[in-house]
Amino acid sequence: METRVAVIGIIVEDESSVDKLNDILHEYGRCIIGRMGIPHRAKGINVISIAVDAPQDKIAALSGKIGNLPGVSAKTAYSNFITEE
Repeated sequence: METRVAVIGIIVEDESSVDKLNDILHEYGRCIIGRMGIPHRAKGINVISIAVDAPQDKIAALSGKIGNLPGVSAKTAYSNFITEE
């Protein structure tokens, strides 16, 4: 199975979606290498970056689930580094 390294950038504008976001991240926890969250208090938003190592379809599914949450935006940047697991 081929895996890729990617970064998912997340902007949370609706705080009521945070619990569901955390549930989704927990569901995909085995794929997550690291996570960094920065609250932007002046704007009332949160900026989160998630580093993942997983098959491309799993990364796309994770990003899609996150992006479908109300008030949450997600974009993914894929590396060209592909490994066989």
